[in-house]
Amino acid sequence: MNIYISGRGAFAVQVAEALLDEGHKILGVAAPRLRDGQSDESNALSWDRLRSWAYPRDIPWTDSAELRAMHVPDGVDIIVAAHSHAFLGRRTRARAAIATIGYHPSLLPLHRGRDAIRWTIRDRDKVTGGSVYHLTEHTDAGPLAAQEHLFVPPGATAQTLWREHLAPLGVRLLLKVVADLAEGRRVEVPQDEKLATWEPAMSAPPLFKPELIALPGTTPVDGSKWALHAR
Repeated sequence: MNIYISGRGAFAVQVAEALLDEGHKILGVAAPRLRDGQSDESNALSWDRLRSWAYPRDIPWTDSAELRAMHVPDGVDIIVAAHSHAFLGRRTRARAAIATIGYHPSLLPLHRGRDAIRWTIRDRDKVTGGSVYHLTEHTDAGPLAAQEHLFVPPGATAQTLWREHLAPLGVRLLLKVVADLAEGRRVEVPQDEKLATWEPAMSAPPLFKPELIALPGTTPVDGSKWALHAR
């Protein structure tokens, strides 16, 4: 399958390498220019890990802050969001012939939002898990393609829960869903909105959504003649 990855950091690299190991092809990636806390564009060590990973492999990179439909190359079968903080609008998602999927480190529809793991720890949840879902206009609310639970280890922190448990689970679930889609198996289980919870990000700006409704007399941010509602 031909894959486009929108993501960041070590998790996105783990997903990319796992997809390559399974025989898939990465046609391009979108990632932040720099790692969190870095400001030196001229220093490759400051680049986001996914950007650094793509560069020596001649895989086209786009700044995730600028990601639009035109940046997704022809021939992409699946767009994978792997720790992506970029909103993938309708036209961008439509560039994928088969599906646009993402991983969320919670048992959706619980703990929607960017800081799901930190809220899991804060709320002292005993059980958590990971969900792969089909991206839609509503953040973290698309139909589920795969989901698996795990028990929160005693003494776990947000960092250890992610690094030791939820990130490896995410790689495995994303590989499973890509394999299912490659075999023509498409799972879409609607999320139960009656059970949905949403928590705000604890220390991050709101999700960047480039495809927005333009006010009368203005031009949409993507230069098109239309734009989408943002939540």
